[in-house]
Amino acid sequence: MKLKEDMSPLLLQVFRSVVWVYSVITFLPWYLLSGASGNQARAKRVKARSVSGNPAGPYRAVNSQQKLVSLLHEGVDTLDKVFEYAVVHFPQRDCLGTRELLSEEDEIQPNGKVFKKVILGDYNWLSYEDTFHLSQRFGSGLAALGQKPLCNIAVFCETRAEWIIAAQACFMYNFPLVTLYSTLGGAAIAHGLNETEVTHIITSKDLLQSRLKAILMDVPRLKHIIVVDKKPTSWPDLPRGIMVHNMATVQELGAKPENIMVSRRQPVPSDIAVIMYTSGSTGIPKGVMISHSNIIAGITGMAERIPNLNENDTYIGYLPLAHVLELSAELVCVSHGCRIGYSSPQTLADQSSKIKKGSKGDTSMLRPTLMAAVPEIMDRIYKNVMTKVEEMSSVQKTLFVLAYNYKMEQISKGYGTPLCDRLVFKKVRSLLGGNTRVLLSGGAPLSAATQRFMNICFCCPVGQGYGLTETCGAGTISELSDYSTGRVGAPLVCSEIRLKNWEEGGYFSTDKPNPRGEILIGGPNVTMGYYKNEQKNREDFFVDANGQRWFCTGDIGEFHPDGCLKIIDRKKDLVKLQAGEYVSLGKVEAVLKNCPLIDNICAYANSDESYVIGFVVPNQKQLTALAEQKGIRGPWEEICNQAEMEKEVLRIITDAAITGKLERFEIPKKIRLSAEPWTPETGLVTDAFKLKRKELKTHYQDDIERMYGGK
Repeated sequence: MKLKEDMSPLLLQVFRSVVWVYSVITFLPWYLLSGASGNQARAKRVKARSVSGNPAGPYRAVNSQQKLVSLLHEGVDTLDKVFEYAVVHFPQRDCLGTRELLSEEDEIQPNGKVFKKVILGDYNWLSYEDTFHLSQRFGSGLAALGQKPLCNIAVFCETRAEWIIAAQACFMYNFPLVTLYSTLGGAAIAHGLNETEVTHIITSKDLLQSRLKAILMDVPRLKHIIVVDKKPTSWPDLPRGIMVHNMATVQELGAKPENIMVSRRQPVPSDIAVIMYTSGSTGIPKGVMISHSNIIAGITGMAERIPNLNENDTYIGYLPLAHVLELSAELVCVSHGCRIGYSSPQTLADQSSKIKKGSKGDTSMLRPTLMAAVPEIMDRIYKNVMTKVEEMSSVQKTLFVLAYNYKMEQISKGYGTPLCDRLVFKKVRSLLGGNTRVLLSGGAPLSAATQRFMNICFCCPVGQGYGLTETCGAGTISELSDYSTGRVGAPLVCSEIRLKNWEEGGYFSTDKPNPRGEILIGGPNVTMGYYKNEQKNREDFFVDANGQRWFCTGDIGEFHPDGCLKIIDRKKDLVKLQAGEYVSLGKVEAVLKNCPLIDNICAYANSDESYVIGFVVPNQKQLTALAEQKGIRGPWEEICNQAEMEKEVLRIITDAAITGKLERFEIPKKIRLSAEPWTPETGLVTDAFKLKRKELKTHYQDDIERMYGGK
């Protein structure tokens, strides 16, 4: 969507004339030197076809029509071999990097709250060889502590270098790794640990203190806790029978000749590598069994979509490693000799909440070339930058808007804008370090407005991907030469996709102009199923006559003529209103989240009622300014509870819904403003910031009754 050009028509015409002259003079040499014609051809070409000729598919990428790809390198068929391959080829290259903590202090905010601020130094690096030896010793040490091959071990830890060191140790020694989100509630954590019968868990000092300690009595089999932090800590008040070890101590134990010389039982491709517990957006978390061959197939498909991926690339790791998107992305990087520098959402940029003013955030220090992000984080960047644009002087704002709209026109034709990039967007691009060449979006749908903004202001393509834990995060990724929005690309070379008719929702593979239906993903990346849950396995997985394994996603998609997939609905998000109209809650939320006044929104509908309602987390800066215009002042919570503010926000939301072409019955008729942001810690969203509809419904039950009952 273009930005509004708020300037006199005469000046606008002068600017366009100058741009036209500049374009005429520079076009031919730029066109010949930049390879723009090749980019255009790649963007327009057919990327996938139905191998059967049937509109229902299965659809495969054009370069895997005959056979799906399952290996990166011949014979490298387990994850320990993938790492060994990298160590042999890149022994002295940087592998894992962590910033040094220089100082930490409490900063009192104007509202009396205390925020912890840090000053961080340079990145300290472990080479591939260093990382291999640390992992080998850790695996040997775990074995010396009684951990047996093919017996589960849990990791419950923040994203950091020690997570990957521990994971590689488990892959080497054939210890199936149970991963749990650090933001899960106590009952869900205990459920995962008990279901998988773990005796050993790898965690951090902070998480042991804040999350694990309270549930240890509920996990009777647990015997050993390995804390990854360097500083040893005594834990006198833990239940009897539980031993706490330091990671370095376990590595020292593993390095002893009598332990390191013991032959290890190497995994085979069909062995379980990871039991990954889902975020629990639809109920109790389910453990997804992922074999070595599943993960390798998935990362093979992902790597093929990143052009020129090599050991000179730098990736910034900050998303939860317990999420399949981050784990897969980091394993892709390890398999190609890239370096991974660790970060967190609180230290990512110079303006991040834990970075002391005047010191550098992680992106400024690391200057990554590769980055993965969930849409929630990109939406925040988009809204923050656009808010700053609104605060610019009229001259600065006009230049930004004109450059933005000019670049939008150019990239839609497949052309670049080197002058605009250098003069206008350089400062915005520096927010992510200034070196980013690929941004990968996954975990949830990315709005067209945010995707286009990231393309334009960060001067790099955004590869929007689609996959699930059950498919190792692999399904589709859009090609970097494809600058269209709202689509998730063609199937990866490891996957194929079918469309299954869904009569209740009115989606059929025979629909015109594009075939539509429930997305089924097949291929070697489709996982082994849910741990100890045969009923769900029968419902969600099946094997076809050719022996191919498939997963039924519950998402609704349509295939475009060039073989790219677009996600258009979700079976679980579809609600039938009293009068018979079907409302896609996800569609409503996607349209309304583009409104600058909204930080987050959950649409809700009851089948016994005739209209949609919504819970809204408003943007504090925008709503406060709106309240001042209305003469309303007071604490943030009071502003959100004002009936007049609800009414005003509803009016703005309704305008945004009409602009976004929502149907009359899809537009929320009543809303509740929430002063509290929804974070994974609140339990209302997952670690990937997906809405937990069940928890949100419970949380706002009184408001639901008020909005529907007229109380």
